[in-house]
Amino acid sequence: MEEKNKIFDAIIKRVREEPYAKKLGIELIELDEGYSKVKMTFKEDMENIFGMVHGGAIFSLIDEAFETAANTHGTVAVALSMNITYIKPVSAGDVLYAEAKEMSLSGRIGTYVINVENEGGDLIALCQALVYRKKHELPFL
Repeated sequence: MEEKNKIFDAIIKRVREEPYAKKLGIELIELDEGYSKVKMTFKEDMENIFGMVHGGAIFSLIDEAFETAANTHGTVAVALSMNITYIKPVSAGDVLYAEAKEMSLSGRIGTYVINVENEGGDLIALCQALVYRKKHELPFL
């Protein structure tokens, strides 16, 4: 249990210090083994040419949930593939939550499902992702 807490604390600290997460205002709000929940408020500087949240901003939120959930086992885990479906547009000021759940872990490959919802619980996007788990311990432990 103490080892898990050490890993979780290190990931939480790294996300707080991560320049890209800071730039987008992404916050890590829940973390457990194979699980993560992050949030981001859609700001005007995240708009695409149609005035909606840019798909890249939603992808970044998904990726943050994915990377934090996948690395909770304490070894370096990197994305192999991510398949995203965008379902509903987002308005300025909306708060988005991405929740990543580990669905399977076999050897070096992990499968994750990541859902993005707004505060009202509307499904904004969903993603299925694969991770490759290396043999190396997280370098920031």
